[in-house]
Amino acid sequence: MIYRRKTYKIKPEKLDEFNDFFHTYLYPNQITHGAKLVGRWVNEAKDEILAIWEYENIEQYQSIEEKIQMSDLHREAKKKRGELGELFIESHQDYLSSTAGEGSYYPPKHIVAVSGYITNDRGEVLLVRNFHRSDTLEMPGGQVEEGETLEEAIHREIFEETGITVDLIGITGIYQNVSNSIISVVFRGTFKSGEIRPAVGETSEVLFTHINYENIKQLITRPHFRSRVLDAVSPNYLPFEAFKIRPYELLRRYEVKKEYS
Repeated sequence: MIYRRKTYKIKPEKLDEFNDFFHTYLYPNQITHGAKLVGRWVNEAKDEILAIWEYENIEQYQSIEEKIQMSDLHREAKKKRGELGELFIESHQDYLSSTAGEGSYYPPKHIVAVSGYITNDRGEVLLVRNFHRSDTLEMPGGQVEEGETLEEAIHREIFEETGITVDLIGITGIYQNVSNSIISVVFRGTFKSGEIRPAVGETSEVLFTHINYENIKQLITRPHFRSRVLDAVSPNYLPFEAFKIRPYELLRRYEVKKEYS
């Protein structure tokens, strides 16, 4: 592995504008073509932003950069920078290699994410459009935080992204993205209360809409998101328990059942 350290010098008052530009253009273009963002930080003075990207080798990095230069999103980014003016004062980058050799200082880590197939009383499904995946609609959701149960995480993520609360029925599927070490758990539920609205800086569109086999490819363009929705239409619910140990305490359990639409 190699790591690319990119440092931007900015004016503090440009921080929010730069963050929006990063999440709309820079981040999705890198991720789409195979890069991995290790982390991104801003200093206390808010005049320097550091991003570290991971690549398999220098050849992969060069290949990704070539694809980005040819992409429509890159052309849109150049146009947007022209409209925004001086987004950052200067930038520079260098390359790092791990000192751990063939091993690692840390145990293997996986990201656990949740998403929700949520319907209203008209049978419409809740979908969102994220800024960093603007090419597709998808079910609301996100990463499980440390110490959260899956149930707590999906309630939080749905409320943050859409402004509504839901009642959960059960889990309809578990999915693994091997490339990014992401395990995603999909819940099914129903609308409870609230008014739908986008989340500032995260979702650009939130809606309830009817989904069927004829329109799903137009609404959900990414196949791995599409399969999760189709699995949730007439689900086999999976058993799930959240618990603590020492002493044992059962926090929540969902039972197995079959639902026919």
